[in-house]
Amino acid sequence: MDVIRWTDDGLVPAIAQDAATGDILMMAWMNRESLRLTALEGQAVYWSRSRGKLWRKGETSGHQQVVKDIRLDCDEDVIVLKVEQKGGIACHTGRRSCFYRSLKDGQWVSVDPVIKDPDAIYGSK
Repeated sequence: MDVIRWTDDGLVPAIAQDAATGDILMMAWMNRESLRLTALEGQAVYWSRSRGKLWRKGETSGHQQVVKDIRLDCDEDVIVLKVEQKGGIACHTGRRSCFYRSLKDGQWVSVDPVIKDPDAIYGSK
């Protein structure tokens, strides 16, 4: 882990990519402990900056990410997790991917549908 170029606050961006299709599902942050646990457990574990704690993907939604491969980019400052996305939903908005908006004529337009209502996944706020 010492080869990784961690940010000043000890994090590295991690991109979750569907191992079967190559689609980018989401981006999150990892610290040393989350990366260690991910490699050890074979399930994606991230660092939640907003909550200030480890976050096991799917712990609330049930939509876990089974890790098939962990890769480091050439600059040693970005991780890619090749994953099997359980339940087909990676985004908290109920979509398959967090990258569901496309720039069209200067506007961000939703181009991917909601698969499952977020209230049904997480309960009403």
